[in-house]
Amino acid sequence: MAAVAAGWVAGIAVAACLILVALLSWVLLWAGTAHRAESYRVIATTVLGATVLGAGFALAGAWREYQVTVHPLRTVPDEATVHVVITPSDDPKPVRSSGSGAGRLWVVRAALREFRYRDEVVRTGGSVVVLAAGPHWRELLPGRPIEFRARTAPPRQHDLTVVTLHPVASPAAAGQLPWWQALAAGVRADLAAVARPALAPDAAGLLPALVVGDTSGLSDRVHEDFVASGLQHLAVVSGANFAVLLTAVLALARVLTCGPRLSFCATATALIFFVVIARPDPSVLRAAAMGTVTLLALLTGRRKQALPALCASVIGLLALWPALAVQAGFALSVLATGALLLLAPSWADHLRGRGWWRWPAELVAVAAAAFVVTAPITIALSGTLSAVAVAANILVAPVIAPITVLGATAAVVATCWYPPAELILHCTGPPLWWLLTVATEAAGVPGALLTVPGGSPGGLLAACIVTAGIAALRSARIRRYLAAAVLGVATAYIPLLLWFHGYTP
Repeated sequence: MAAVAAGWVAGIAVAACLILVALLSWVLLWAGTAHRAESYRVIATTVLGATVLGAGFALAGAWREYQVTVHPLRTVPDEATVHVVITPSDDPKPVRSSGSGAGRLWVVRAALREFRYRDEVVRTGGSVVVLAAGPHWRELLPGRPIEFRARTAPPRQHDLTVVTLHPVASPAAAGQLPWWQALAAGVRADLAAVARPALAPDAAGLLPALVVGDTSGLSDRVHEDFVASGLQHLAVVSGANFAVLLTAVLALARVLTCGPRLSFCATATALIFFVVIARPDPSVLRAAAMGTVTLLALLTGRRKQALPALCASVIGLLALWPALAVQAGFALSVLATGALLLLAPSWADHLRGRGWWRWPAELVAVAAAAFVVTAPITIALSGTLSAVAVAANILVAPVIAPITVLGATAAVVATCWYPPAELILHCTGPPLWWLLTVATEAAGVPGALLTVPGGSPGGLLAACIVTAGIAALRSARIRRYLAAAVLGVATAYIPLLLWFHGYTP
């Protein structure tokens, strides 16, 4: 992360420090441990392995950052006009703060193929970001090369992006669309087309986002409601979608009495197709990795191996795509999954020990654990925190699986025949209504979205509070004090908040 965010020199410095720590660990901890306790040798091995692995990642990140620094396109003066040929790697994403209609800005992430500056043509690679306005940019499909003229500008983020391009002309096709991307585009288009007549407008825009990550039809109002209610993670493809779909495929394979190997092949094939259809951008890739963790845990029946599998997934993804180290979505996904593996089971057992039924205890534990560990990053990024996120996630949890399974089934059926797909989507109407209602009502609660100190200081402070709170909850006396304090503050604060805002459910 230091190499990608702070430059290749910082990456080399971090690698040197880690190598020094590894050598010291070998000398002080590992050497001469024959007479040491087993736990001492485990600590030595862990420290040594972590530092060596970290040094390797730091050197790899420094090398990638150095390649970006000396990229030929970086030598072109800022605001110069170049002719570029790129291949979009993801669907165009709207900048929601830029308005709507023809003036809306679109962000397109792409891989550079070649560029021409003056009379020189340079064929090279690299990651670029296109910031453009106009309806023709909304129609771009990942995988189809395009060419256009654009002005260059420095990258807006330190994420291994070479330059930012501001087009001065409309894009033109420069190649054919690969067959797998054509298949994915057809599935997404068919699902959106069949959802419009079968569902209400808001539900029709939300369903493709939940099932295949297509947010093009999601209205700004629904997006804002999901952010305020803490449900924004549902408006894109997440690990939960993969877990639900892969579990459904695995259950179907077992109903058909398929063997373990055939079941694994079927679920792996479904995973690959789903990644292609939902677009292999960073958010989908991390969701696929988290879904793979769930798949391996279900197939092997070894739940205790889920955490090592999660670690292996993170290491593999960072090795292939170092830019994920500075992606907030990747960090949020990893932290949330780690919380579900480490915190949620013990919290659910604690609630069941207090007389709770199993299902409510697990719902509350999962929602609370995911919210607590992701709060520091959310605060650091936005300076806001949803006060109703835990309650909203608990309320909508029962409808996510039916929406995902029915929506995926309708997407498959729609590629062959629209009427049965419409009939299937009619069944998703009530769950989608409930999801939208919870998001709207939760977002409308006074004080639902709290403004707190943001940035790095706010995030670090929140992380310290979360760490101290989790540690303090181990004490029964502190738990009683905290529960009494929360109850007292809520009793005094909520009525005043409702009174001053004139809230009417």
